[in-house]
Parts: sequence; C-alpha cells; structure tokens
Amino acid sequence: MRLFWTLILIVIYNGYSSEGVNSTLSARPKVVNIGCMLSFNTLVGKITKIAAEAAVEDINSNPDVIGGTKLNMITLDSNASGFLGIVEAIRFMETDTVAIVGPQSSVIAHVVSNIANELQVPLLSFAATDPSLSSLQYPFFVRTSPSDKFQMEAIAEMVEYYEWREVIAIYIDDDFGRNGIAALADQLAKRRCSISYKAAMKPGATLDDARDVLVQVALRESRIMVVHTYPTKGLEIFSMARYLGMIDKGYVWIATNWLSTILDAGSPLSSDEKENLEGAITLRIHTPGSELKQKFVSQWSNLTRKAGLTGSSGMSTYALYAYDTVWLLARAINEFFNQGGNVSFSKDPRLTELNSGSMNLDSMNIFNGGKLLRDNIFKVNMTGVTGPFSFTSNKELFRPTFEVINVVGTGFRKVGYWSEYSGLSIVPPETLYSKPANRSSSNQQLHSIIWPGQITEKPRGWVFPNNGRQLKIGVPNRASFREFVGKVPGADSFRGYCIEVFTTAIDLLPYAVPYKLVAFGDGHNNPDDTELVRLITAGVYDAAIGDIAITTNRTKMVDFTQPYIESGLVVVAPVKEQNSNAWAFLSPFTPRMWCVTGVFFLIVGTVIWILEHRLNDDFRGPPSKQIVTVLWFSFSTLFTAQRENTVSTFGRIVLLIWLFVVLIINSSYTASLTSILTVQKLSSPITGIESLVNTKEPIGYQLGSFARNYLIQELRIDESRLVPLNLPEDYAKALKDGPSRGGVAAVVDERAYMELFLSSRCQFSILGQEFTKNGWGFAFPRDSPLAVDMSTAILKLSENGELQRIHDKWLSGIACTSQNTKLEVDRLQLKSFSGLFFLCGLACFLALLIYFVMLACQYCQYYPNSEVASESSRSGRLQTFLSFADEKEESVKSRSKRRQLEVTSVRSIDQDASVNGSRNDRSEIYSNRVVSFGESV
Repeated sequence: MRLFWTLILIVIYNGYSSEGVNSTLSARPKVVNIGCMLSFNTLVGKITKIAAEAAVEDINSNPDVIGGTKLNMITLDSNASGFLGIVEAIRFMETDTVAIVGPQSSVIAHVVSNIANELQVPLLSFAATDPSLSSLQYPFFVRTSPSDKFQMEAIAEMVEYYEWREVIAIYIDDDFGRNGIAALADQLAKRRCSISYKAAMKPGATLDDARDVLVQVALRESRIMVVHTYPTKGLEIFSMARYLGMIDKGYVWIATNWLSTILDAGSPLSSDEKENLEGAITLRIHTPGSELKQKFVSQWSNLTRKAGLTGSSGMSTYALYAYDTVWLLARAINEFFNQGGNVSFSKDPRLTELNSGSMNLDSMNIFNGGKLLRDNIFKVNMTGVTGPFSFTSNKELFRPTFEVINVVGTGFRKVGYWSEYSGLSIVPPETLYSKPANRSSSNQQLHSIIWPGQITEKPRGWVFPNNGRQLKIGVPNRASFREFVGKVPGADSFRGYCIEVFTTAIDLLPYAVPYKLVAFGDGHNNPDDTELVRLITAGVYDAAIGDIAITTNRTKMVDFTQPYIESGLVVVAPVKEQNSNAWAFLSPFTPRMWCVTGVFFLIVGTVIWILEHRLNDDFRGPPSKQIVTVLWFSFSTLFTAQRENTVSTFGRIVLLIWLFVVLIINSSYTASLTSILTVQKLSSPITGIESLVNTKEPIGYQLGSFARNYLIQELRIDESRLVPLNLPEDYAKALKDGPSRGGVAAVVDERAYMELFLSSRCQFSILGQEFTKNGWGFAFPRDSPLAVDMSTAILKLSENGELQRIHDKWLSGIACTSQNTKLEVDRLQLKSFSGLFFLCGLACFLALLIYFVMLACQYCQYYPNSEVASESSRSGRLQTFLSFADEKEESVKSRSKRRQLEVTSVRSIDQDASVNGSRNDRSEIYSNRVVSFGESV
C-alpha cells in the first residue's frame, strides 16, 4: 500500500512540474542558472559586468535572499555586433536558464525577445532603452531602467522651456536610433514643436560619413542639435562638428545619456575632447542618495581592481541599474519558489519539427515557469542602490527622473532635474513627491547654462539657411490704393506704407534676413489675399506682406505678426447737406423731452405755491392772481428771474434742486442749438450696417477683399446684392449713381481704405460704427520664429513713434475741405435727463409729504376733537380743514393765543367761586364775566 501511494505522488508531481508549479512547496534547488548577455568590449558592458557579478556575489553570500538557493550567472559576450550578437544569443538560449540579464543592445534585444517569447524566458535589460521594446509584442521583455521615451520627453520639455520650435536629430539609423528619435518627434509634436531635419548615420559610419551628414546639417535653419547615438560614435560627431565650426555661438547641442555615461565612467577626456563638448547639454538618470548606494559606491574601486579593469574605473548609472536588476531577479525567484514554482523545461514541438542541419534548434527548451516568474518580476517592490524600484501598470519603472548636465570647461555641472511627475526643476524630484504635481510653465525652472561659444544668453535657436536661398515673399500687386502697397513701374521693387513698415521692422532684427519680394497679381485687378496666404502653406511663398487683414480663417493657415494698423469694416454712403429752418430752435430736444420739461415746470411751481401759501404774502390773494403767480414763478426759474422770494425751508430746498436741473437743461440746450446753427449737417437714409442689411439695395465691396465672405457668411446678405468694385473711381461712380442708375446704396470696406478714399471726397461719409475689429499683419508659416521677432520689431516701431511717422508720410494727404461737416446731430433724449427729473420729483414728493404731515398735526392741535366732532358731515370737516390750510399761519397762531386767554379766565372764575362757597354765585360771576368779555371784544 505504501508503494502504491508513493507512485501516485510521483505521477502528480510530474504532472504539475510540466506547468512549472507544484501544488506543494517542493524542495528548492541548490543552484538556479541565469544568463547575462553583455558586450564586453564596450564601456557600458565592462562596468555592468562587474556590477552584475557583485550583485550575484552579495546574493549568494546571504542565504535568506532565495532561501539557500544560489545563483549561477552564465555570461555571454555579444561583441556589440548585430549579426554575431544575434547568433551568439541564439546559441546562448540553448542553455537551461530561468532568466537572462540583458541584452545590452536594443538591436539584439529585438531579436532575442522573439526567442524569449517562444521559450518563455524573461529578459531583464537595463541598457536596451528602445521605447518600442515595451510594446505588447514582447511580453517577456522587462526593462529595468528608464525608457528613452522619458529621456525624449525631458528633451522636448527643455526645447519648450527655451521657446525653441524646431530641432535637428542626429542619430544612428538602427532600431535604437530610429525608435528613440520617433519618440522625440511624438513628444515635440505634443508641444507644437518638430524635428525639421533627420540626419541619419549608418551604424558603421566613418568620420567622412559624419562630415557629410554635418555639412548638410549646417545648411539647415535650426541650430538645436539632438544627438542620439552610442558613446564612441558620439565623440566622433562632436569632434567633426568642432572641425566644421559648429561648436560655436548660436548652436545648441543636446546629447542623450550616452554622453553622461562617458563623463561618469569613461577614461579622463583629453583637452581636445573637452573643447569639443564645451557648452553641450546631456541627461543622466537620477538616482537619489542612500546608504545602500553609498556603500556600493565605496566598494566600486575594489571591484574594478579585482576585475582587472584599468583606464576606465568610473561608475555610471548603468552599473547601479545592473546591480539592482540582479537583485530584482533574485527577489522574484524567491517569490516564485514561495508560490510553489518549480524549475523545469520542456521541448517545443514546433522547434522539433523545424530542426534541420546543424542549427540544433531542438536543444532550446521552454521554461515551464516562465510566466509565473515574469509576473513576479513585475510585482517586486524593493529599495535598491538606485532608490525605490517598482513597475507601473505599463511595465515601466515608477517615476523615472533625469539630471540635466551642462559640460563646462574641464568638467560639468548639474543645472536641474526632470521628472515625469514635476517636469523641470532645480530641486531633487523626490522632494516634490509630497506636494501636488505642478506642470505649469511658470513652475518649470533650470539654472543658467553656459552655451557653446561660452555665452550665457539663450541662443535664438535658428538662422536663415546657409544655402544661398533667399526668402520668397509674396506681395499683392494692387490696382487701387497703391499708397499702401504698389509695384514701381518698370522695376521689380515695391513701395508704399506697408512696404516701408516691413523694411523698417526687418532692419531692427539683430540678424540679416535675405529676402526677395515677388508680385502676386497682375496689377489690373486687386488679388485675393486669402489665396496669397494659402500659397504660403503650399510652399510657394515663405511669407507674405502688404495690406493683409488678419481674419479667423487666415490664422488657421499661417501665423501673423503683431498688427501694425487697425482697420475694421465700415459703411460708406452718400450724404446730403441739411440746412437750418425757422423752427431750428426746437431741434435740440425731442417732443417728449419738451413735454416732460414743461410739465415739471408746472409741477415745481405748484409745489412751491403749496409750501409758501400759508407763509408768504407773495403767494396769497385772489385765485386768478395765484394762478398767474404759479405760472410766472414756474417759467421764470428758467432765467432765475423770479421776483417772489421763498421763505419756507422746504420751498427753498425744492427750488434749489430745481434750479440745478434747469441749469443742466439750459446748458445742454444751448450747446446743442449752437451745434445745430453753426455746424454744417449731413444726412443719409442709411445709419449703419443694421439699416443697410435690412434693405434690399445693392452693396459694393472691394474686389479681393474678405468683406465679401463676411457679408455673405456672417450677415447673411444675399450674394446677388453684392457688387465688386476695383478702383476708387469705381467706388465714387457707383455711389453717385445709386441703386436707381445701376450703382450701389453703400460700400462696405476696411476703414484704412475708406479714410484714404474720403480724404478728397466730401460728398460721402462713414455711417455708423466700425462693425468688425481687424488689423493688418505680415503672414509667415506656422510656428515660424521670424513671425515672433517681427512682432517684437513692430512693437518697437510703435513705442518709438516711427510707425506713426510712416503713417503720416504715406496716408496723411490733403483732407476734405469741409472739415467741420458731420452727420445730423442726434436730438437730446429724455433718457439723458431722467435721473435729474427723478431727483427733482422725489424732492417735491418728500417736501409735500412732510408738509402735509406737519399741517395735519397743527390742525389737530388748533381744533380739538370735541370741536371737530361737532361738525356733523364729512364735507363739513373737509371744508374746515381746507379753510385751515388756506388760512395764513399767522392768523391761526393769533386765534390760538386768544383761546389760551379764555382758558386762563375760566380758571380764575372757578377759583373765585370756591372762595365764596356758593355754586350760584359762581355761575352769576361766570355769566357776568362772559358778558363783560364779549362787550370788551
């Protein structure tokens, strides 16, 4: 029975072993084979081999890392040759290894990754940085250092930071170079930048090849060079560039991290090599400081001495990543065993079928636990000599960072950092991880850089191509308004306002601009400026100058400079002189204004009469006299000639406010009437674009102008109403003839043209307001740096007054003789004075309200309730109140005084009666006193 269960367990074990996983924790092997593919004759291969072997030694010396299992690293020299490296890699895959550290070359990695996919053996490369290796095509490829995608993103952000627009890429034409530059192009495109020229070099390029490539580069416009190559080839490129005079003022050289590898790990550079690299910028993978890193760095000299490495004993970041890569694999293998993984291999039936000759393909076995090991590799989260080490969901290292290095003199200096999290900064990125990410342009910073030629000012980044070619600039060959731009008869030159602005601005540029003006149009009809702009995008012209309006459609095709003149669309139509008439004095006010003003005169006079009637004798008397007084007082305030004085406080307040209103009305009336009687007035049935749109009459426009499309597309005017006009004489004739004789009711054109047209034609005028806001500018291709510099020059012309001088020179001709002519003045509207009338009305209302409240209180005081109640009817009480209100206040006070005397007399009689002790006597005495008082009265 025991033998039976033993056989069962063996069968189960073998079954699970075929899948690379055991249901129970099997005994770990004593040794696990891993491979290492490097190019030992390269600088990176030498130092990374030492680092990888040191990592294996440290892991094997600590039994807790893989639970007592040791690593056996089998190394292979791929000789840095594409073909030989691939052949050696295939042979290397015949060994039973669970994973391979490498390869070092991206070219070899592409081929070996396909084999690794078939055999399910993970490849862990710290040097194959080709971004395309991260695709889904290579699931068993694990990059353990930052991809070139991030390095190119850092370079693109530097280009954007320094406001450059185009770069030239110099690279080796293999998988490593092409895919890296493709990633750079993608990153630049995100920032509206581009690679203007790709200078590809074959992998085995000689110095002569490098010279030929750089000669072509020197003829280009851009001066921003991005060199993406191998260390040895990169030094040769810089040497030839210096020989050709390209390491000089105006150039910018940006090298990928191959240059920082030479600076860190290579032999000391010669003085010539240092001069070749003067002012260059390079990137270095940033590894934050830690105790682990410091310990490893302190052991480096002993490791290189032990390995017999001489001449280049420095350590680059590749050595640190090689060390961490081996540790990453060790931790993944340990977790692989913890999950029941088993090291077992099986034959690939497809390779067995293809086996033929001496290729011995059937010797390559599938690693059954490859998928499990690969998954564990991506799950590792550790801290190594390079810092925190983990992967994202995209199988890229978490938060890749680079240092920006400036080669200066005999050494180099760090001018900043770049990280995917925070962009460019002058502080280590790890100090920013605790803060919210801020990628705004204002937060991007780098220290000052010493550029080639030992200058600190940022290079412009471009020059005009050094190939003898001039800029071909299109100029409208106009038939009309040649004061703006016109071709000189019998010559190829141009003159006019726009031409002088252009030549004056281009003279302000700090560099020479070779150009040639080319006529666009036949000179008999005005050309279409939109078509001229389109030809820039087609490559026919390098720029366009002249009277080119900046419109939305045109800005989608080209970049314009700062406008050098404002010119929106206006309406021009015939106007007629309007003479004054006998009733011109009524013209300043509208009828409603006259009515309201008259009513307020009466209201204020009435209010003043009410407030003054009980106090002022001037406002008392017979009804007819009082009516005359109200009318006289009201209208005499217009001239402040009223003879009646106001004595009440409320009357004086109301009068003061009303006199202020009268002053404003009087002043406005006088000014408007003066203008009507002294200034010549013009009138037209068209008041602006709104009234013109609402009619059905024909409208003229300048041939070739954008006004036609604007009227049709924006204002929805029927195309049949539009009449193209070519010359100013055509404008004048069409306007004079009018719609009845085949002319037009009005012309719609840009203000700059119309002001010149009207300078000698007084019978026409601009009606209404300018209904578009446009300007004229010079057109350049999209993202052209010359457009920016020309805009700066135009602003300088505006600031120093030169632009106005040019304007006065060309456009300030003989003005129309009727300079005082203007359109019919608008009448003064009621709404212009509504605030004043409201204040005056409010003052009158409040004064009357307070007055009547005080009057009611006085009435109640002088007429007790008993006396008021004796009046039987309501009309009687009202009559009593009105009589009281009409009575002079002085009389009311006298009567009140007499009543007080009566009350005093009654009280004295009561006192006498109480002394005599007799009620009858008191009555008799009271009667006698009353009789005697009545007689005395």
